[in-house]
Amino acid sequence: MRKAPGVTRWAKWSWKAIAVLPGAAEADWKLLRSDGEAAEYHAATKDLWLYVSDTEAYAHEFGTQSPSVYIVLRPTKGSSDGQLDVVHVTVSPYEAQDYCDSGEEIVEKVAMPPAVYAWVRDFIEAYHVEEPFVKRRRNKQRVDRKDDGIGDRRISQATDVYRAPVSHPREAAE
Repeated sequence: MRKAPGVTRWAKWSWKAIAVLPGAAEADWKLLRSDGEAAEYHAATKDLWLYVSDTEAYAHEFGTQSPSVYIVLRPTKGSSDGQLDVVHVTVSPYEAQDYCDSGEEIVEKVAMPPAVYAWVRDFIEAYHVEEPFVKRRRNKQRVDRKDDGIGDRRISQATDVYRAPVSHPREAAE
């Protein structure tokens, strides 16, 4: 993570994920280098898991111009400088999108290191099975030709199907 002075008066500090370190030892905000007010930290060591069920997502990521690792971050509770905690690391763009959709996390994209690239590529080659596209077939019954006010013709019912629902079957019998 890189900490640099903010560019607006509303944000004193700017935090950005800049890289992943494959095979790094355990770390908890270890200072790697400092240059004036800017500093780079090894924020956390997280395991990267690959799943056979997600090989399509990994293959999709390899189809992009620059394969990436996605780092999921959350604001640190009680931090006055906007520090972020590393919550999760993934190479699945689908999983990263799910974290983006929640709106509670920040997802940053960093370049995939060559060692991780080779590991994920070998995993895809070993386990990915391309699923053929199967087009869904529609029911050919035409229901739009006659509108007699009763509702959907596929429902065999002589009364209006738009009536209020009954909450309990005994209430309908009374």
